[in-house]
Amino acid sequence: MSIQYEVTDSVATIVLNRPEALNSLDPETLAELNRTFEIANRDDRVRVVVLTGAGEKAFCTGSDLKKTMPPKESFAELTFGREKWLYPFAGLEIDKPMICAVNGFALAGGMELALACDIRIASSNAQFGQSEVCVGSIPAAGGTQRLPRMVGMSDAMLMMLTGDRIDAETALRIGLVSRVVPLENLRDEAMKIARRIADNAPLAVRAVKRLVRDGLDLPLLTAIQSEQFALGLLRDTEDRLEGRRAFQEKRKPVFTGK
Repeated sequence: MSIQYEVTDSVATIVLNRPEALNSLDPETLAELNRTFEIANRDDRVRVVVLTGAGEKAFCTGSDLKKTMPPKESFAELTFGREKWLYPFAGLEIDKPMICAVNGFALAGGMELALACDIRIASSNAQFGQSEVCVGSIPAAGGTQRLPRMVGMSDAMLMMLTGDRIDAETALRIGLVSRVVPLENLRDEAMKIARRIADNAPLAVRAVKRLVRDGLDLPLLTAIQSEQFALGLLRDTEDRLEGRRAFQEKRKPVFTGK
């Protein structure tokens, strides 16, 4: 299978499994990946998702150019006749936190896939590149919009206009990733963070993700009003009461997502 899916301790691990092709995405793999994201979002066992690639060389190198040729259909047909075609990683828009464990190359669409996650952890051998201009294209899976929001205009433009790669330490310096760890420790580190998140109240965690994501496109006052509304919704949840009882009783809370 080109996509592996496994759930352990409330954490779903999704693995891009085409190491022979540097985990690049052909049309079939991309469709399967989107379905897997949607499965994880509906899976009641799952509180956090970790995304990574098979092997030690690459997380994902974007579209498989050998198998991804321009479509025969007109742009109008694809735009209005096929749901979600304009957004390749449509399935990734899920409520649950996403951690990307970048093991090696994250290039073109592979970097955009990492950008769409909430937290990025990189192995020390990771390299990042938004190289679409080098093959006559553009970062059209969110790259031109997400990258400047994350690292600032100058660094984003430098990467996208030259197509040059940066190493893991540079990615850490500009804020593209949160941590850099040895390759052999990468999955353990990602799972450690995922389990830490999974221990928290699920509704509160999802509310934080949604507020942050939506708030980036809102005026500050409107975003703060949304924050207060979400606080009101969470106020009387069982988990909020459980958190307070656990604090008073000096024990670890047991959250149920209610």
